Amino acid sequence: MAKVELKKPIIDEISKYVADAKAVVLVDYRGLTVEQDTKLRKSLREGGVVYKVYKNTYLKKAFAGTVYEALAKHLDGPTAVAFGLEDATAPARLLSDGMKISDKLEFKGGVVDGTYYDADGCKVVANIPSKEVLISRLLGSLQSPIANLARVLNQIAEKKGEVA
Repeated sequence: MAKVELKKPIIDEISKYVADAKAVVLVDYRGLTVEQDTKLRKSLREGGVVYKVYKNTYLKKAFAGTVYEALAKHLDGPTAVAFGLEDATAPARLLSDGMKISDKLEFKGGVVDGTYYDADGCKVVANIPSKEVLISRLLGSLQSPIANLARVLNQIAEKKGEVA
């Protein structure tokens, strides 16, 4: 079997993740212990993030012609890639949590919702809450004035009931 035939399924796999991803974040994982890497992979999997290590040349080929092509300049040395398939901020947020476990893990760069971020930008993206949290905060802030109005109207109705 030719080398090209062996590489194609791997590049196709990466291309499928790239097509479905809302975000892709690259990290340097040098120096992680097996235990730290296992914890990191588990938290990413539970958060709906696909975390893999591929050859940089395979990633370059899969990123070519996509919004993730800007990440090609970070593909040197050991690189792990996290694909956010459900939540765009999840890869950066969960990897940032992993960086608290090990200072060896470092952002290289990422693309979130079509926008390129360098390592410092990824740290900022990591502080953005998930979509669900943002929606619940919005609903809470919308619900609060309505609940207050209902309480006031209820108090007025009770007072009118006492007077009559």
